[in-house]
Amino acid sequence: MVKVGPAKKLTVYVDEADKYGGKPVYEVLLDIFFKRKLAGVSVFKGMAGYGSDGVFHTSKMLELSINMPVKLEIVESEETINNVLPDVYQVVEKGLVEVSDTNVIKCCRNASDKQEEEKRMKLEGKAKMLRIIVSEDDKWEGEEPLYEAIVKRLIIMDIAGATVYKAIAGYGPHRRYHKKKTLAKDRDLSMQIVVIDSEEKINKVLPVLDDMVGEGIVVMSEVNVIKYTHRDVTAQLL
Repeated sequence: MVKVGPAKKLTVYVDEADKYGGKPVYEVLLDIFFKRKLAGVSVFKGMAGYGSDGVFHTSKMLELSINMPVKLEIVESEETINNVLPDVYQVVEKGLVEVSDTNVIKCCRNASDKQEEEKRMKLEGKAKMLRIIVSEDDKWEGEEPLYEAIVKRLIIMDIAGATVYKAIAGYGPHRRYHKKKTLAKDRDLSMQIVVIDSEEKINKVLPVLDDMVGEGIVVMSEVNVIKYTHRDVTAQLL
């Protein structure tokens, strides 16, 4: 099983048309890796390129598209890669097999990681609600919409979740009434970001918002969380 730290990357290049036992080679390899319980395999199909024949191929050229390459990429422990290589050599009669050193910085969760996350995501009883209101036209560092930058920062700071609402009508301190028009895009309306988390986490966010929100309003209030559930994204991906 792949873990954080030194590992090996196995890359196999074959043609989409290559067969083994009447079945595409890349599908045979995929079956082998699955049965050997490798942590994960990514399969990529080439879109354009040329080989030793010097002929340019592209997936848009239907008569040549059968010659496009397929790449299988796996990152695993050295022992696991070494154990599966004999099967790869047997199946890949022509193509390219490459093994290289790599370093895993972050990888899939183990059981203890999942339990820790579930514990961290449990939110019941007293909590804090943060409401951040900025203009849709506000930018962060001159380019990115401010509300998007704030949400990304909340993710980095491990905040449980954030919801962004877009205003359709209202007025501000200048007392000018704004309304979302059907055919014209009004960039002067507000964006509201709502966050609920523990007081400890919310307090850590406040200095960050003080730096990011030049014009706008940040409101904090006490709430009582009655029920908090979240989807198991991992289960949905299986």
